[in-house]
Amino acid sequence: MNAQELLDRVAENLSVRRSFGSAYERDGVLIIPVALVAGGGGGGEGPIKPPAAGSNSAIAATGAPPDGQPLIGAGGGFGGLVLPVGAYVVKGDQVRWVPAIDVTLIVLAGLGMVRLLVPLLKNRRRRSRA
Repeated sequence: MNAQELLDRVAENLSVRRSFGSAYERDGVLIIPVALVAGGGGGGEGPIKPPAAGSNSAIAATGAPPDGQPLIGAGGGFGGLVLPVGAYVVKGDQVRWVPAIDVTLIVLAGLGMVRLLVPLLKNRRRRSRA
């Protein structure tokens, strides 16, 4: 995969179509799901270091493969996250927001806060004793 193909895939995955799902209608109510979309990626290329001089490789002797061309390496990657945050509900001429409540996310956030606060409280006790 070349860099342009990677960028095309990133653009496809981070488009507004991921943030706003396909609207659907139920019992005269239009529902438009909404999600938080985040992602990132990177890539690069550069020369590959030749093997150590003691190895039994033709590359080790000259620093290049037998055809004389330098070794070039390339790589890239992409990661993303899509979290549902709620939905717009359209009934008649009224629009209201209905948030998605993700209990797992709330519990993980709470545990993260505890993990941050416990060391702070321990340090505070140590300072007050000294």
